[in-house]
Amino acid sequence: MAHFDTEYQRLEASYSDSPPGEENLLMHVPEGVKSQWHHIENLDLFFQRVYKLHQKNGFTCMLLGEIFELVQLFFVVGFTVFLANCVDYDILFANKFVNHTDSSKVTLPDAFIPVDVCTARIRDNAFVIFVLIICGVFWLHRLVKFIYNVCCYWEIRSFYRNALKMSMSELPYATWQEVQARIVEIQKEHQICIHKKELSELDVYHRILRFKNYMVAMVNKSLLPVKFQLPVLGEYVFYTRGLKYNFELIFFWGPGSLFENEWSLKPEYKRGGNRHDLAEKLASRILWIGIANLLLCPVILVWQILYAFFSYTEVIKREPGSLGARCWSLYGECYLRHFNELDHELMSRLSKGYKAASKYMNCFLSPLLTVLAKNVAFFAGSLLAVLIALTIYDEDVLAVEHVLSSITLLGVCITICRSFIPDKHMVFCPEQLLKVILAHIHYMPDHWQGNAHRSETRDQFSQLFQYKAVLILEELLSPVVTPIILIFCLRRKSLEIIDFFRNFTVEVVGVGDTCSFAQMDIRQHGHPAWMSEGKTEASIYQQAEDGKTELSLMHFAITNPQWQPPQETTHFLSQLKERVHREVTGHAGDTHQYSLSESEPRSLIANLLTGPSTLGSVHFARDASLANHAAAAINDSASALRSLSPVSGSLSAVQRGHASTVSKAMAGSGTDARTVSSGSSAWEGQLTSLVLSEYASTEMSLHALYMHEFHKQQSRGELPRHTWHRQDSDESSDSIPDEVRSEPPRRSRNLPRSHTFPAAAPSPSEIPKSASDTSTNTRGQEGAPPSADRQPDSLGAGTKFVRTARVPMGGWADDNQASPRFPEPLPEESSDDDMPPHIHKVT
Repeated sequence: MAHFDTEYQRLEASYSDSPPGEENLLMHVPEGVKSQWHHIENLDLFFQRVYKLHQKNGFTCMLLGEIFELVQLFFVVGFTVFLANCVDYDILFANKFVNHTDSSKVTLPDAFIPVDVCTARIRDNAFVIFVLIICGVFWLHRLVKFIYNVCCYWEIRSFYRNALKMSMSELPYATWQEVQARIVEIQKEHQICIHKKELSELDVYHRILRFKNYMVAMVNKSLLPVKFQLPVLGEYVFYTRGLKYNFELIFFWGPGSLFENEWSLKPEYKRGGNRHDLAEKLASRILWIGIANLLLCPVILVWQILYAFFSYTEVIKREPGSLGARCWSLYGECYLRHFNELDHELMSRLSKGYKAASKYMNCFLSPLLTVLAKNVAFFAGSLLAVLIALTIYDEDVLAVEHVLSSITLLGVCITICRSFIPDKHMVFCPEQLLKVILAHIHYMPDHWQGNAHRSETRDQFSQLFQYKAVLILEELLSPVVTPIILIFCLRRKSLEIIDFFRNFTVEVVGVGDTCSFAQMDIRQHGHPAWMSEGKTEASIYQQAEDGKTELSLMHFAITNPQWQPPQETTHFLSQLKERVHREVTGHAGDTHQYSLSESEPRSLIANLLTGPSTLGSVHFARDASLANHAAAAINDSASALRSLSPVSGSLSAVQRGHASTVSKAMAGSGTDARTVSSGSSAWEGQLTSLVLSEYASTEMSLHALYMHEFHKQQSRGELPRHTWHRQDSDESSDSIPDEVRSEPPRRSRNLPRSHTFPAAAPSPSEIPKSASDTSTNTRGQEGAPPSADRQPDSLGAGTKFVRTARVPMGGWADDNQASPRFPEPLPEESSDDDMPPHIHKVT
């Protein structure tokens, strides 16, 4: 396996979270001024609880939910044991007669076995006793955890009331951005984090999503074994909640995991010298956890079956077609998730694309199944009509054996058949529907565009958007399949996992160890084909796939307009917004106000705004209606929304409108920022939040469409490289393109090279003569992506290049910041494993 010597780095938070020169400042607070919230030790857990309490709509709702979870667990176990041991089914099914002195009717209590007999049957069954012991221990564990959580969330409730000045009654109507703004504001007074003078929105997201960002990055780099080639089904994705739980148990918080606490990776995993020993240790842990899953498989499988039975039986009886409905798969949620995207933001985005995704999948109904379903529904409906007519004529028909069961089964059959019969008014337009879906989910492989009508595209999209019945079946099979994946698939990737956490972990002062991809640094993880050409220095190994870095950065900047990114990132965002705005205003009228270059997408947004396409009608009709409804109550929001209009507005005004609304709420009328409500009433504030969310979503949709169209034109003639085309392999060097492999042997042993890997000193003849030659040749080679081992600039044939030391991976740096010097990399096996890791600082 190729060894990439990109060392673990420590970043001094050189982005604008702290004033210059105060990055390592420890604030001194007099004893009389210190509050209850000064210097919270575990900010990760604290911010996660603050976020969870907000999403649970307050302390009371969260408390009731936790109580009913305990009651549900007790009910499922107790009721199942009762049904298995305390019911006489012969009496219930009328196979045994009961002698009554007062009545001839059989009542339900007659089928109950006496208590002493029932107790004796339970005692004599060893398996039932074993299951009861396991469930009892688990229930007691949940009870202790519940009591502990109640105490912790009571403290969070006090934090909301006393520090944030928010009552539990107004919490359901407050957005997370409002809560987050108040958290950032009280940092100056309470110093909840003593390592930094000020907190940023990115700090809060990093604390809440530290481990989830790692999971998103591993899925993006195809590191987790979730795709398999099956004999009949072909490529199949298997990613369940049980498998995800085991991944997190192994990597993050289980016994012997890679992290020593919530915010710090263990020191031995930050060094590259003992990587093989650590890989063997990790493989051994995975093996034992897989064996433990195998031993607990019967108990977990029984629990999964019982819980699914009690959860979905009533739903199936009430809505038999619900199993034929679709939902976003767990893999789809992880694949489509941006870096630094909270759960409610992800679900809101996916929910908006649900209808279009359902219509797209319904376009591929089989004509053969449609014919069969119509005829089966006809015959079943005829039988059902006769039975219903007889029942109406004489209700004694229901007393005939199996009549009621036949009516129920026929109704279920008709409902299932209807799900295979398409709407006669439906128009086959998969390409337009796929664009609507892309506007919301933001990620899509290149080869889907233009091939939306093909069954291959439909099958691959079904991996993200699967049947609910398939989801339930996968969860039922998870206890059996999970140990197999852990033992036979994940163990083989232990060395890749060790390298991943070492190469893509950075320490940010005031935050701790985070995934470097979550820094959303275009220079370190950008992709040249995603509008990052000339701005990124990442090798192929460091590039995020499918434009994840660029799209995540755009989404975070739009969602958090108060965030102040570094200068380079600000330039990238403003340049992208200017291009999209120019496309909108240039084609909104009847004249071409701006002439676009050939390298830019050809009037995609113009078609969306002026043409009768489905996407244009979906977005802008919806936003116009929202503007009309909000104009009477919220003038600022309505004017900001009207500014999104392609005739008179600017897309950048959306962010300014959002920022101005928040700033007015935070500082209006000289009132304390923590006591200002989002509106004159809770409902007005909720409407404000809805409008702000809508034009933030619309702006992100337009930018995502533009970036995909730009990427499509940039990638013409190049081999696509995305999740569906990358093959799982233990060799991380498989991502090296052929043109890099074909370079001379004297260079190939150093490829792919990270920019933090020190290069050999060049000879005098290899040094470029002048910067003007570099800029001249750069203009001559515009559009060509840089290779993994040389600078993007080309100085002519035969010229050798040396990569200079740059900012460590994942960190921000200002233009006037000096480039650090890096020591030589550690060898693969070193006797200095017990030495402390090298810490590189960016000052």
